[in-house]
Amino acid sequence: MTETPLELIRNFAIIAHIDHGKSTLADRLIEATGALSNREMTAQVLDTMEIERERGITIKAQTVRLSYRAHDGKTYVLNLMDTPGHVDFAYEVSRSLAACEGSLLVVDASQGVEAQTLANVYQAIEAGHEIVPVLNKIDLPAAEPERVRAQIEEVIGLDAADAVMISAKTGLNIEGVLEALVTRLPPPSGDAAAPLKALLVDSWYDPYLGVVILVRVKDGRLARGQRIRMMATGAVHVIEQTGIFSPRLQPVADLGPGEIGYITAGIKTVADCRVGDTLTDDRRPAQTPLPGFKPSVPVVWCGLYPVDADDFEKLRDSLGKLRLNDASFHYEPETSAALGFGFRCGFLGLLHLEIVQERLAREFDLDLIATAPSVVYRIHRTNGTIEDLHNPADMPDGSVIDHIEEPWIKATIMVPDEYLGAVLTLCNERRGQQVDLTYVGNRAMAVYRLPLNEVVFDFYDRLKSVSRGYASFDYQMDGYAESDLVRISILVNGEPVDALAFIAHRAAAEARGRAICLRLKELIPKQLFKIAVQAAIGARVIARETIGALAKDVTAKCYGGDISRKRKLLEKQKEGKKRMRQFGKVEIPQSAFLAALKTN
Repeated sequence: MTETPLELIRNFAIIAHIDHGKSTLADRLIEATGALSNREMTAQVLDTMEIERERGITIKAQTVRLSYRAHDGKTYVLNLMDTPGHVDFAYEVSRSLAACEGSLLVVDASQGVEAQTLANVYQAIEAGHEIVPVLNKIDLPAAEPERVRAQIEEVIGLDAADAVMISAKTGLNIEGVLEALVTRLPPPSGDAAAPLKALLVDSWYDPYLGVVILVRVKDGRLARGQRIRMMATGAVHVIEQTGIFSPRLQPVADLGPGEIGYITAGIKTVADCRVGDTLTDDRRPAQTPLPGFKPSVPVVWCGLYPVDADDFEKLRDSLGKLRLNDASFHYEPETSAALGFGFRCGFLGLLHLEIVQERLAREFDLDLIATAPSVVYRIHRTNGTIEDLHNPADMPDGSVIDHIEEPWIKATIMVPDEYLGAVLTLCNERRGQQVDLTYVGNRAMAVYRLPLNEVVFDFYDRLKSVSRGYASFDYQMDGYAESDLVRISILVNGEPVDALAFIAHRAAAEARGRAICLRLKELIPKQLFKIAVQAAIGARVIARETIGALAKDVTAKCYGGDISRKRKLLEKQKEGKKRMRQFGKVEIPQSAFLAALKTN
């Protein structure tokens, strides 16, 4: 393969809000450059996972190399990265941006700038990118390209006078996008003679090749047979194969500066490949590593337990395999008195949790129970030590706690003016603190500080329902703050059920406890004795519901005769029920657990 001069390479990411047409634009670019024949083309060709196709969202960032002959007669190499749009996968976006010099900012010409558009643009600007605005869906009757152009200039501060007008669905003006890429984006820089420096952008597991590593070469060359060292872990490997994505894996002789490709080196586990690490030559190493990216920090934790206890080992293997392809997912074993053996798992958000659960059910055929999602609290003990609390059931006794801190987020919500009142009410209900409120045309942009605990459960669904689906929401972590939090235990027949314990703000504790007790009253089947369902903070019961006993007519066989005989039988039954209640274990069916956890 002849080496491509640096000035003929362009590395770019496509960034946008959800559903603004990133993956469709990627399809049209692949088609226009002839990377795949018409027979091989499918819709959303870079969304390879079944779940991505079904939901119509991108979860994993994907790469493809395109070859384009421009109007100036030169043939350019374009490395395209299609990125996810959802807030939970912002980590994927940041990694892709680190490997590129420029971005195509896709904005829907009918909907305009949304919360995620802003978040992704700021990430691109932080990464030092040149940004080309692209207005998509201009063929729609509702498209208002001039209004959206003005909005881009007003909200983001980007010059949108020469934004490229396209329709990715029909293929209108795709040539204009390709020309903008080669004329307006800068080429990469790098020195082929310098010691090797390559950024490890992503890694995944292939059953035939072992671990496949996605790399962006900054300096030096990567070739087959070369001994490379990972600078963070110090591990040394010999490269077995170098290649590019076209979009299929295509082996090449070597990778030079400015190029994006993959390598395999017989690595067994993805855990050995730290995303953001620098690869260098073992014999002639670079002095300093490249600035990597911050490791992903899980913000939501929940317990995953197999419905059938015999599936525990299968669940362990499945989580291990899933972790190979998703480095931002964390897990550790834990046990629960009610649910048996399982795992405490950490996720980047609720959609991430949902996707992982669905992948475990589909790809590994597992039937699982998930406990209520919880965030990571910081416990400051009276002896001065600080510890992280992932599971509400592990919260220490109140006497040894000095104070508790909870994570807060900074949320940006964009909403049409007529729904603003309902959205502000929702944020205030969730203990939100307003930071800013500005207008862009007839859309309001509200910036709020909110406790993550209040957002985790159903905030996104409520936001969509109060705004009829028009509000868009994006958030970033905004540190920890002290708060008046309590652990609410749920007791059934006097026994605490650890899987249903949760942490809430003291002001909302009673309402939340009562809601769960009412729900369990409907779900737990009646026994031969009365069952008390209680919510308690420490030893103080804050809510109670009673499940009535099943009545058995013990006097049915007495017809006529002395009343004292009947009374004797009833007294005997009463004593039996009392004894049963004392020693009786209430089995809560799995279905009741699932339904109770969903109410959260």
